[in-house]
Amino acid sequence: MTELSQPHEAADMETSGRARDWRKSMSDHVAYALLVYTALQIFLTVKAMSEGFSSIFPYVALVALVAAMIPLCRWFEKRWADLTDEQAADSDYAGAFRRDAIGLWMLAISLPLALTMIFKAIF
Repeated sequence: MTELSQPHEAADMETSGRARDWRKSMSDHVAYALLVYTALQIFLTVKAMSEGFSSIFPYVALVALVAAMIPLCRWFEKRWADLTDEQAADSDYAGAFRRDAIGLWMLAISLPLALTMIFKAIF
């Protein structure tokens, strides 16, 4: 074991002393990202849309926007769900996991913000 790999391995250990399970961690990230995405859609995008529409359209659009995000979240989760038990505990996956988690969160946060700016520009 090299000195450089020890901090990564320590960071990948759960409080119980077991290796981090990348499958569960990504599943958790997907669940929380979907919640954040939905909250941002509700409080930002639907508010911007309701300024231009006084009907039920903003709420129907909210359902469609959340439904469109689910397959993207599922894609991130599926990439990690197919790992074997051995791979799920392998610290060599830390970089790929970090890249996917950052991509997921960038999508979950930036998409509602971008849609809000578009709707505000239209209305």
